[in-house]
Amino acid sequence: MSQTQTIQTREVINNFFQALAGRELAVLIQLFAEEIDWDIPGNEELAPWLGKRTKRNEVKDSFELLWQNIEPIAAQIDRILVDDDFAIATGSFSSKMNRSGQIYSSMFSAHFTVSGDQIIRYRLQEDSYGLVEALMLPMPV
Repeated sequence: MSQTQTIQTREVINNFFQALAGRELAVLIQLFAEEIDWDIPGNEELAPWLGKRTKRNEVKDSFELLWQNIEPIAAQIDRILVDDDFAIATGSFSSKMNRSGQIYSSMFSAHFTVSGDQIIRYRLQEDSYGLVEALMLPMPV
């Protein structure tokens, strides 16, 4: 286990969340390797930003689709645990679904594997059932 890699992994993950919070797409995308093992399980028909991605440009498309479809309300990171090239971040968030006007709140767990200064593997786990409900419910009157 390399202390240097652990420090670098933590820096990459901190940069990821900072760029995500600021919706800095160019910065965010450069944190991902050209070839990526990315998966956010869920209903891709209702939420096209979900699913598997293998290329950096597909990750870019995913963030663009996400940001077109949701309005962030709040986010909180509870913990970031780093061990060598692997990190897990846990927390919660709330977003407004543009399609339905509904608020979607969920806990999350994001898993990262970093090589050098780039993310090579990414998994996000959230309440995918709650997301489907928030997307399908009619807009409030």
